[in-house]
Amino acid sequence: MSAYVVRRVISMIILLLLLTLVVFILFSLLPADPARLTCGKGCTPAVLEANRHKLGLDLPVIQQYWEFMKGLFVGRIYAADSPDPVVCNAPCLGYSFKRGEEVLVLIKDRLPATIWLALGAFILWLAAGISVGVYAALRRGRWQDKTVMGISLAGYSLPSFFLGLMAIFFIVIRLQLLPYPSYVSPFENPIQFFQTMLLPWIVLAILYAAFYMRLTRNQMLEVLGEDYIRTARAKGLPERIVIRKHALRAGLTPIVTAAGLDLAGLLGGAIITESIFSLPGLGSLAVNSVNDADLPVIVGITLVTATFIIVANLIVDLLYAVIDPRVRLVS
Repeated sequence: MSAYVVRRVISMIILLLLLTLVVFILFSLLPADPARLTCGKGCTPAVLEANRHKLGLDLPVIQQYWEFMKGLFVGRIYAADSPDPVVCNAPCLGYSFKRGEEVLVLIKDRLPATIWLALGAFILWLAAGISVGVYAALRRGRWQDKTVMGISLAGYSLPSFFLGLMAIFFIVIRLQLLPYPSYVSPFENPIQFFQTMLLPWIVLAILYAAFYMRLTRNQMLEVLGEDYIRTARAKGLPERIVIRKHALRAGLTPIVTAAGLDLAGLLGGAIITESIFSLPGLGSLAVNSVNDADLPVIVGITLVTATFIIVANLIVDLLYAVIDPRVRLVS
């Protein structure tokens, strides 16, 4: 097991290094000039050259990448030879001259809202998707199964912006069951936090739970047809033991994969949901940065989101080894 974990951790580190290189090269090849984007209306060639020097864009691309990597570990100073150098503390993901803040500080300020949104929706959709999917599989072909599949198809087909707008219109505006969303930290005002996050959680959970219902049902039907399930039933094991300890555990592998990647993707920001419910998360920060052409922030969010996905892959691989020990033997 230890050798399996070491191999996966080394692979993750290599992927993270390759990730920084690919992202940096891609954004360095963009036709937009970051120095001009920070120049303003009164841009002159002298000001443009000064901005380029301040951003370190007058260096060769390889040296720019090296400075970027050094900044991740030891910090970075922009325009060290100028009268007003800009210090970016480690780990430095860059500096937004448009906002006058470090990229990491901007991300840290927005990350809590995204984390709470992702975790709340994650718990709801897993609980609903897996339990209802198992229920539908055990009643295959009956009206309960057809009803669940019809509901999941409808939920999977509805776009998130439609569900979000309908939730606000009927629950907040017409029925006034909840106040208009206004995000606060759960440690400052738990009641307002719950009232604000309840609708976004439900909207995201509906979309993902619909997929997990179908996935769980299909996996359970496949596993329930295996020989060892029939053998367990022939031995007289109670049905709940057969389902919980044998069928469900064997069918968890693709569910774990999808859940890990979906959660990691949401941690990068649920752009539509955050925009509809005015949540100050990474998704809204990404949209604003694109509108403002704030390339350092875009690069930082891209790296953070991709890092979440790579780490989630590592966690999924480790969970594979726990759920199915055969994975350790073939990996």
